[in-house]
Amino acid sequence: MIEAILTAATATPTPTPTVDPNLVTPGPVGFVIVAVVVVFAAVLIWDMQRRIRRVRYREEVRAELDAEEAADAAGDEGTPKG
Repeated sequence: MIEAILTAATATPTPTPTVDPNLVTPGPVGFVIVAVVVVFAAVLIWDMQRRIRRVRYREEVRAELDAEEAADAAGDEGTPKG
């Protein structure tokens, strides 16, 4: 019983780092690379939103033109030619 208490009471040693922490951190070069990737992704997202919006507007205009042509065709059928 006393042996279990003594074993539990002994401090465990803190492991000493074997690797230099300055060699495993990204440092300024890693920060710059991540910042460039983030800016590049933001520009791609902005450009894609612009392109999707342009396609949507073109589809709306095309639908309006089709509706106008259908209305003109319906109006021309009722008038006699001659």
